[in-house]
Amino acid sequence: MIIIKSSDDLAHMRVSGQMAAEVLNEVARKVGPGVTTGELDVLAADMIAAMGGKSAFYGYRGYPGHICVSVNEEVVHGIPGHRRIQMGDIVSLDVGVVYDGFVGDTARTVMVGVTDPEVIRLVHTGQRALDVAVEAAVAGARLSDVSHAIETVAVDAGYSVVRDFVGHGVGRSMHEDPQIPNYGPRGKGPKLKPGMTLAIEPMINMGMFEVDVMGDGWTVLTRDRKPSVHFEHSVAIREEGPAEVLTCAKKK
Repeated sequence: MIIIKSSDDLAHMRVSGQMAAEVLNEVARKVGPGVTTGELDVLAADMIAAMGGKSAFYGYRGYPGHICVSVNEEVVHGIPGHRRIQMGDIVSLDVGVVYDGFVGDTARTVMVGVTDPEVIRLVHTGQRALDVAVEAAVAGARLSDVSHAIETVAVDAGYSVVRDFVGHGVGRSMHEDPQIPNYGPRGKGPKLKPGMTLAIEPMINMGMFEVDVMGDGWTVLTRDRKPSVHFEHSVAIREEGPAEVLTCAKKK
């Protein structure tokens, strides 16, 4: 069942979303050559605890990290550990924070001294796909209009979208209905209504859309081992205009 959030619920989700965004911003600033993915996880865990929140990921179905850190051909769900980030890497950071019973979920791919123009274009395309999808998430539209917007940006740029993993509703649970594929025709699925809250998350591959899951049961890789990017915002459908982005850090 799709849950329509009350104004009080949305107020709580703005707080958890801002917290997730602040953690993501700080972790992204610390990404650099020689830093381990595990060190980024510790930083995130410390920040979340200091804010009085909890990681939405830690312990979820046995997941061992506080955030997900996926490098290069890793699409999503990379487990933080001893891997050291190197010049030329792209690093996808996925942060989920629970505060006062509500979830904020956000992700971004950052570049570490990347000079390959095709990789740079892939990252920019991922960000563009998220922006366009948020613009498409308006009251009265159909859910697949959001999916179609993501696919159009990716395919027009010569890339593919991951099909085995999708965006989702978000609120009191990290994964609520509806599922939000990153592909499909316009005009399908439920009508978007004010108060619906969604985690829109394009996952775009440089090569083929097929993926594999590593033996750890979590880390998702592109099957052709070409780079992939991941961007995500938690948003709320408004009465008018594009969706409100809930995972925005407060301006200082």
